[in-house]
Amino acid sequence: MPELPEVETTLQGIAPHITGKTVRGVIVRHPRLRWPVPKDLKQTLTDLQINSVRRRAKYLLLETANGTLILHLGMSGSLRILPVNTPPGTHDHLDILFDDCCLRLRDPRRFGAVLWTRDAPEQHPLIAHLGPEPLSDAFTGEYLYRCSRNRQVPLKSFIMDGKVVVGVGNIYANESLFLSGIHPLKPCGKLSRKRFELLVENIKRVLAAAIRQGGTTLRDFQREDGRPGYFNQELQVYGKAGEPCPACGKPLSQKRIGQRSSFYCTHCQR
Repeated sequence: MPELPEVETTLQGIAPHITGKTVRGVIVRHPRLRWPVPKDLKQTLTDLQINSVRRRAKYLLLETANGTLILHLGMSGSLRILPVNTPPGTHDHLDILFDDCCLRLRDPRRFGAVLWTRDAPEQHPLIAHLGPEPLSDAFTGEYLYRCSRNRQVPLKSFIMDGKVVVGVGNIYANESLFLSGIHPLKPCGKLSRKRFELLVENIKRVLAAAIRQGGTTLRDFQREDGRPGYFNQELQVYGKAGEPCPACGKPLSQKRIGQRSSFYCTHCQR
């Protein structure tokens, strides 16, 4: 599933090609995604200029003077910048056409979303309840410490809760907890302020590194230009159950936490 680094990589790839340009047409081939594509999207979006392209959590926001197009890549989606007349493939569901290029949504599993709102996107029901961005100044050890008081959920589930902080997906939660020496099952209310500060530092470090590498290639993810991300080459524990811990050499463990696979070292993570 594309996580925050993959979505940020996509944003950085498509924004220079479409910002400031006018939509010349919209082609909807398969309107049944996670939610139906708005029936009047072609009429709504055609002839509007894309004033800005930004990200909130894993949502891409294409802002115009009349409203905002909200895009989500779901489990297997990708956005590509292509020549206008590029023939579509089986899973190419949506094209947004400009004079010199086409922004194409490909989504084999159809769990992505294409939505339109005339209100501020931060007020949309899918976005309004979200926590701070993990790379922002609002995300601090003190913030996490305060949010965790009197709570007993496992640390890994806590930092993956989008109402607490957005974008710390499974891969990056595993890696951040390992770097911080924190066991993923430790109750979040038991962690000290100092250890939360270290955890936030490593979450920011891991996510920033993943963005620099273009994301992590797992299953279907590809960048906006079709190339893979390379952060998988830097993973220390994710997907490596039974392999030696890179710090102590003991075999890494695997356990299901919150319906997600967790990888950790029982010796190094407390």
